[in-house]
Amino acid sequence: MLTSPVALTFTAAETDAGQRLDHFLQSHLGQYSRARLQSWIKQGRVLVNGLAAKSSLVLRGGEAIDVDPGELPPLSAAPEDLPVDILYEDDAVIAVNKPAGLVVHAGAGAHSGTLVNRLVHRFAALSKVAGDLRPGIVHRLDRGTSGVLLVARNDAAHRALAAQFAGRTVEKLYLALVQGRVRAGQGRIEKPVARDPVRRTRMTARLSEGRSALTEFRVLERLEKFTYLEIRIGTGRTHQIRVHLASLGHPVAGDTLYGAAAAARVFLHARRIGFVSPASGERVTVEAPLPDELQQWLSGLRII
Repeated sequence: MLTSPVALTFTAAETDAGQRLDHFLQSHLGQYSRARLQSWIKQGRVLVNGLAAKSSLVLRGGEAIDVDPGELPPLSAAPEDLPVDILYEDDAVIAVNKPAGLVVHAGAGAHSGTLVNRLVHRFAALSKVAGDLRPGIVHRLDRGTSGVLLVARNDAAHRALAAQFAGRTVEKLYLALVQGRVRAGQGRIEKPVARDPVRRTRMTARLSEGRSALTEFRVLERLEKFTYLEIRIGTGRTHQIRVHLASLGHPVAGDTLYGAAAAARVFLHARRIGFVSPASGERVTVEAPLPDELQQWLSGLRII
């Protein structure tokens, strides 16, 4: 059953002057996602001094802001009988091969058909640490990224895996095709990653502030107008690989959000992950084969 939160009223303080309306709401209604708040604004559910406003409205201080929240979707993920490609499983962990285009869990505009919907149908129990909408999810891959992703079967396993991610002991290896010919045979990118203040769907590595991020790359092959890279990341920031490579002038092929030419998909694949299984205490390495469409993309470039 859907639930409707009660209407809320805020008064913008003088210290809020200069802040965008959507940013103001994010700071005061942190329990809701940015996408949900923006959808309420677009639906006219947010009034400033009695009038509908845009997300980009800049506050001056003193405004009365009324929020009439929309109905919320169910607070748990519904099971759906859809295919899941299992690469590895034990009593604590499941490793799946996520195809490009598949959303990991419910979010803006996606409430069914996600990887989580498939997992809760396939498995009787998953960890609840991340909440009922994200059972088992320890880390994520972008919608356009394919490859191996770990899922925790219980809360203890989830916490153990999360500690490994936080301690940077999880090996994360990706394969990417980038635009242009990368000159250095290998490199290390250490630039903080932050939300782009202008285009909020993007991240940026051009600001002095942000969350620390480490990306290392090695050239596997140079093609006429592209370079094929092996990438290792020490952190897992949103869009990290994509924004770091774009900051070098070499966006991931197909990644139009960061300046690449349009293609059937983004050429970014989570090839391998290594971790200690909470079930056995032993080191486990799981690999996801490069998808056929990416193999064919590479083969086509090699013929040119």
